Order: sequence, then structure tokens, then C-alpha cells
Amino acid sequence: MDVQIGEIYEGKVTGITNFGAFVMLSAGKSGMVHISEIANTYVDDISKHLTEGQTVTVKVMNIDAAGRINLSIKKAVEAPVQSRRVPQQKPVLTKSDDEIFEDRLKQFIQTSESKMSDLRSSRDRRGARRKK
Repeated sequence: MDVQIGEIYEGKVTGITNFGAFVMLSAGKSGMVHISEIANTYVDDISKHLTEGQTVTVKVMNIDAAGRINLSIKKAVEAPVQSRRVPQQKPVLTKSDDEIFEDRLKQFIQTSESKMSDLRSSRDRRGARRKK
């Protein structure tokens, strides 16, 4: 039986290294699962995810010129569906040019009044020092 790229097979873990795990496929061929292809989460220690003799489902990702078979466990199984809250769309309210102008004018007036107040208070403080 020939191994085909993109196909999913059952296999047994025959060895674990610090960079991946070797899997003997049911087709009688052996391949390697790189550490980055073991799980959908970060894997720092492969032995936390796999043990020798464990049966795994793998997908054949590539077969290089030397005949080495690259496998993936995480692509062989469906990725867990993460529950994402989809924000409800608020109705889009468009403002007229007059309303936009009025909003900007109000903002300008508030900023201006705040700056003038700060200027007056600093001027009053300086004047109080000079009188001493």
C-alpha cells in the first residue's frame, strides 16, 4: 500500500525525540511528526502529549526526495471550535454636515475654555508671587 500526500492514516508512536515523534503507519511505512504539528497549542514537552505505543491519527503533509514522510497530528483532526462572540452590529447612524460641525464646535469651545481657565489660574499664581 502506497502512502499518499493529503491522506489520513492510523499509526503507532514508535519513538519520541525533543524535536518530534516517529510514527509507524498502518501502510508499513514510518514518518515523523514535527513538534509544531503535534497539537493546536504550544508544545514544549512532547511526552506530555504522546507516549510510545500510542495509536494516533496523522495526515501525510509531504514526502521529500529522500522518501521521508512528514506527518501532522493537528491537521488530521478538526481544530477545536473556539467560541467567539460575534458583536452585534449597531445601526449605522450618519450625521449631517451641520451636526458634525456642531459637535466639532462644542469640542473646540470646551477645549478653549479649559485652556483659558488654566491660563488664568497660572497668571493669578504668578501675580500673587510678585506682590510678596
